[in-house]
Amino acid sequence: MASIEFDDGNPEITEDGQKDGFGVGTEPIPSHPLPFIHYNWVDVTEEFFKAVKGLELGELLHDELFGLFEAMSAIEMMDPKMDAGMLCNRGNKTALNFDQAVKGGVLKVQDLSIAEQIGIIDSTFACLVSWLEGHSLAQTVFTNLYLHKPHQIEDRPIKAFSICVFKIVDVIKDFVNRAQVFEEEDFQPMVYGYRLIPDVTEQRAVGMLKEVEEDIQRRIRGKVPDISSSSEHDDLVALMSRIKLTRLLYQALCTLGRRDQQLTSATLADCPRLLSSCLELLSTVHRTVGRGVQPEVESDHPTIMGFDPLVNQRLLPPTFPRYTKIKSRIEAFEYFEELLNRLKVVCKITNYTSFHSALDFFIDFSRHGPCILSRSILQLLYLPQCNKVFGSLNFVDVLRDAAKNFIFPPALMPRSTLLNNQQAKEFVESFLGHCVRPFGNLIQLCGHNRARQRDKLAHLLEDFAALQDEAERVDGYLHTLSLKSETPRPHLACFGTWILYHTLRIMIMYLLSGFELELYSTHEYHYIFWYMYEFLYSWLVSALNRAESFFAEQESVVEQHNRSRANKKNKAKKKKMRPYGREIMIYQALQNICGGLYKAMVGFRLDGKIRLPHPEFDNEQVRYEHRFAPFASLLTPPPMQYTEFREMTSLQRYEQPPTSTNLYLSGCQHFHKARTILEGITNQDQEVNDLLKVAKTNFVVLKLLAGGHKKDSTTPPEFDFSTHRHFPIIKLP
Repeated sequence: MASIEFDDGNPEITEDGQKDGFGVGTEPIPSHPLPFIHYNWVDVTEEFFKAVKGLELGELLHDELFGLFEAMSAIEMMDPKMDAGMLCNRGNKTALNFDQAVKGGVLKVQDLSIAEQIGIIDSTFACLVSWLEGHSLAQTVFTNLYLHKPHQIEDRPIKAFSICVFKIVDVIKDFVNRAQVFEEEDFQPMVYGYRLIPDVTEQRAVGMLKEVEEDIQRRIRGKVPDISSSSEHDDLVALMSRIKLTRLLYQALCTLGRRDQQLTSATLADCPRLLSSCLELLSTVHRTVGRGVQPEVESDHPTIMGFDPLVNQRLLPPTFPRYTKIKSRIEAFEYFEELLNRLKVVCKITNYTSFHSALDFFIDFSRHGPCILSRSILQLLYLPQCNKVFGSLNFVDVLRDAAKNFIFPPALMPRSTLLNNQQAKEFVESFLGHCVRPFGNLIQLCGHNRARQRDKLAHLLEDFAALQDEAERVDGYLHTLSLKSETPRPHLACFGTWILYHTLRIMIMYLLSGFELELYSTHEYHYIFWYMYEFLYSWLVSALNRAESFFAEQESVVEQHNRSRANKKNKAKKKKMRPYGREIMIYQALQNICGGLYKAMVGFRLDGKIRLPHPEFDNEQVRYEHRFAPFASLLTPPPMQYTEFREMTSLQRYEQPPTSTNLYLSGCQHFHKARTILEGITNQDQEVNDLLKVAKTNFVVLKLLAGGHKKDSTTPPEFDFSTHRHFPIIKLP
């Protein structure tokens, strides 16, 4: 049976029925003739173009059997943008593999010039960054032919660099797979059958780079007299900085990637030093980025020797190919600079011993949009067991300390009679065990990208609704036992308050994420800010006040058992245990900012300065219920129905309905109060400063509006989120 070659450029099918190259086997071609099949094809081209003339620009025709899902899933054959295989058939250039390129003299494996070495290294780093941004290895890193067979490279710098790049890819892939906080748009872990140099150990890979560094250093010092000019000397310095950067980056990643039993505080302490050294080398790399070989023609892919964007095109699945634009060299090194700075911040997580402070660290780190690598490393440093199950006893202990430090429940106090009750102890341990997965998911949720976080926050509220119910039952049982004991210590909703505190924070995170993702229309702002002003922040401040007062009561009980200590020590300790003063002030300020924005939005609506949807296509109740749908599963705080919202915000319930001027003045008072609270906070950080700017500016704007500034103007105001991503500055046109 003769071999058959397809005209579309696919690999040959040989006599044994196998594809020549990558792919899977096919069935042998049958020897008997196939029956003749007749297809009744009908040309609908002319009829189709007549039909589309009735559609306006931007209109779509929806059919029962062909909707948006089918349209997005369809592949237009032979279209280079839609059919991945067509890219291989364009032009006369044939994609060569490593052996073919070497044999044809297209690829040099020895005697590379310094400029060629620098260019290959810089372009490889650009491909690595493009992979970290969500593109496939086949279209980024593995377009470098030197990485296909690095052991056959005779040039020592490129050989050592290529092997180390493979090891770096392997370490990064291990980070991401272990942390499990990536989505398909974040990262593609498939290696397309490439072996990531498993036969080369970490020590050997680092040793090869060190040997290359020493060789270049000897040439720089003049021990090998081959430096003919200062330009060549500068090229050698540039090359050595890149080789050393690769080695230190690999060492830092390997240190962070140690398993639980291997990762100690001593080994982790080396990471900031290694990362700082990498940052110093990056400054040299930035200055010398132009010394490498540059592509002759500007392109979205590296076109220098050793790179072919189509070499792996046939490995891609027959789906929509994601168009891959490789980062420029300057952009790639800027990305690495940001990555190294983020990793230095990540290393600080080990300094946060309490769960609440660690959770604040995760939330704050996530707000800055970190990359998938830094997010994954942060997860693994704090939760080493966070593959799929948060079932470690250590995490139960962490949550026990978190509840104890938050409100000091009598059941967790030392010398408590409740601890001696076996059934009470089992109730508490069972409750804490059930807290492990929701709180673990909350930590892991902070590792996902911001869009996915919003979806996961909605599902997480269901878990916390179940925890609220269990916390109430545990509190009720412990309260009954406490009143029956010899030394009664009321246990009034301690665990319930702790769960409520985190539930409210999740609800606020969910609503605020809508501003970050630009999901809300301007005419929706008023009920978003109203919900946070009237309920969420007020409930949160109330929960913290309750926790603080109960905490102080339990502290006084503990002090009675420590009368042997000096009075000064007791007073000093009592003064120190006020953990929520600053947090309460910030939430009170945020509540007033939300109140000011809500009053301003209602005033704008009364003045006709907010563009509303066409009544025929508008249903405010549907939009309201959609925005707050995840809160429906909660019992505390009770979800506010749309009818209640309308009753509470109706201006007709006043004997004299307020005018827009009254609303602007009321908003001014809210912003002034927020400003006063924020200015009273000690140790102000960037977040507080940004909120201060929002409060001060909006106070001035509403003051002008209350005085009649541009009263007759119907031009809508602008809402600037550049200062703060959640609370805008109002700008008048």
